[in-house]
Amino acid sequence: MLTTLRRQTATGLRVLLVMTVLCGIVYPLAIWGVSRVPGLSTQAEGSVLPGGTGSSLIGIDPVAADPAADPYFHTRPSSTSTAEAGLGPADTTTSGGSNKGGFDTGLLESVEQRRAVIAAREGVDPAAVPTDAVTASGSGLDPDISPAYAALQAPRVARVTGLPPSRVQELVADATSGRTLGFLGEPRVDVTELNLSVRNAR
Repeated sequence: MLTTLRRQTATGLRVLLVMTVLCGIVYPLAIWGVSRVPGLSTQAEGSVLPGGTGSSLIGIDPVAADPAADPYFHTRPSSTSTAEAGLGPADTTTSGGSNKGGFDTGLLESVEQRRAVIAAREGVDPAAVPTDAVTASGSGLDPDISPAYAALQAPRVARVTGLPPSRVQELVADATSGRTLGFLGEPRVDVTELNLSVRNAR
């Protein structure tokens, strides 16, 4: 019996040692090595933008010092925003949607309120405001907007910043990504990167 116990104990210790080396040393080093592969290192570090100005994966809706002279592109609404109608900076420590369904009267009222605010800000008819401008993403921190919403905001940004409209359109095009793998999703514009480009171009 003691022989069997010693044999089982020795076997258990060997398994423990092997698994400790594999799972505690080899596997973490392998994952770290993969994260250093060119093209993946930026994503592995959180996709931090140049100068540590934020992450391209997190949408931060900027607030203009003077709302009448707003030089920024804006993200989709967020359910974590403290501003009225959900427009404005989100709480980036909290990610989540409103969990309201399409027939929720409160959601429908918020959508119409957002549509009116955005139409007034951009100086357009409410019917011209794209759907993604008035509906929040699942995370509430989505940095991407549709090219249509970016195009809606471009004239205001050009007017306030003094940049030529053609230059603003170029910056929008540079921040636009096509469908993933050519067929998944829709074209999208990264607002965080776009605002950084606009700031650097001024």
